Amino acid sequence: MTGKPEVLFVCVHNAGRSQMAAALLAHHAAGRVTVRSAGSAPASSVNPAVVEVMAELGLDLAREFPKPLTDEAVRAADVVISMGCGDACPVHPGKRYLDWDLEDPAGQGVDAVRPIRDDIDRRVRDLLAELLPDDVG
Repeated sequence: MTGKPEVLFVCVHNAGRSQMAAALLAHHAAGRVTVRSAGSAPASSVNPAVVEVMAELGLDLAREFPKPLTDEAVRAADVVISMGCGDACPVHPGKRYLDWDLEDPAGQGVDAVRPIRDDIDRRVRDLLAELLPDDVG
């Protein structure tokens, strides 16, 4: 990987898991990683419970919105992390693909979404340590 690593988080609606993962990685990486998220069938808005649990960490998703998954976004990424989108993700040689099996926060209240957020946070920190092994602080 040359330059800044680029990570793409993908889930079906881009309204919960991928939004949380992108916000958490962007927060922890502090500009050292390019982060994007997308959905194979984007919802109309980010899950309100997700916005609330992220606000508890001081991360504002209120202005975020679900974005469509594009072939270009996958091509640009060094690491593509799917979160339940199955075969909807285009596959390109030379990319690193990870599949994080996470509970879907759709339709859940904040008490159910918090542990999903915390699970994603642990995974994001581990990923960051792999992407920037000499730069973990």
